[in-house]
Amino acid sequence: MRSFFTIAINAFMELIRQPIYLLLLSSSGAFIVFIAAVPYFGLGEDPKMVKDMALAITLLSGLLGAVLCASSSVAQEIRQGTALTVLAKPVGRAVFLLGKYAGLVATLTLLTATNLVATLLSSWMAFDAYGSADVQALALYYGGAIAGYAIAGFLNFFLRRIFVADAVIGFAIATTLAAGYLTFFTEKTLPFGEHATADWRLLPAAVLILFALFMIAALALACSTRLDTMPTLAVCTAFFALGLVSDYLFGQRAHAGQWWAQVLYDLTPNWQQLYLAQALEDKGVIPWGYVLRASGYAASVIIASLSVALVLFEDRELG
Repeated sequence: MRSFFTIAINAFMELIRQPIYLLLLSSSGAFIVFIAAVPYFGLGEDPKMVKDMALAITLLSGLLGAVLCASSSVAQEIRQGTALTVLAKPVGRAVFLLGKYAGLVATLTLLTATNLVATLLSSWMAFDAYGSADVQALALYYGGAIAGYAIAGFLNFFLRRIFVADAVIGFAIATTLAAGYLTFFTEKTLPFGEHATADWRLLPAAVLILFALFMIAALALACSTRLDTMPTLAVCTAFFALGLVSDYLFGQRAHAGQWWAQVLYDLTPNWQQLYLAQALEDKGVIPWGYVLRASGYAASVIIASLSVALVLFEDRELG
């Protein structure tokens, strides 16, 4: 068990030191907040458009992060020979792979949490044709982001600490503090006298997206045991696209009683069940009971993907 936690912590620290992870974390959060300061002339639907785009950015950035981090954690270590060095010690392949997945889960959780903070702030900043962009909130969020980078640069210059890892943590903490100050301690009056509030209905939607990212990460980890980064990205993208249209391709035929369609429908993850931005329309909510049931569905897909990954990794030549 000690080996598992050691591998998981080392995997997490190694992944947040990747420049691509810092780029994904900071650019996705900054862009989510930026879209809340742009007028869309959406006939009163501007706040809804902002929330939909924020959730879409969270999903897409997490999808890219899951694939790149999984490849960096497993495929590159196999290619560079560091995986063989770890497995030369009394560490089983299953412990190694599951520890890597745990570190990958922690990395994606940090990415999604940072994007969730930006999403909640963007829902607080969103305005329609009767409002105007909140430049002060935009400046404060970006100021927090710059402060996170500045602190990381200071620690790197004077204490020789790793810049990327400190910038990731600094960005996450500073932007969270900035968003928390704005949403909890700042009052903003809307044109018709209402007070602006963050849309907390986005919280269960973000948790469902996180489940989807965990599923993609398990699939990417299985691919990374045999494939390099670009083939893994291609396979995961194809699998993701297939899951988006599984209702159309297999669902109707499965309901009509065709056995082969039922088999493919059961084997293909249905991402539409986890991306529920449309459920928030007209003041709708996502029940936490549904989130709990979705966690069981995600767990079954994750267990199946990791089982395949263990089978593929068991006889993988590491030399």
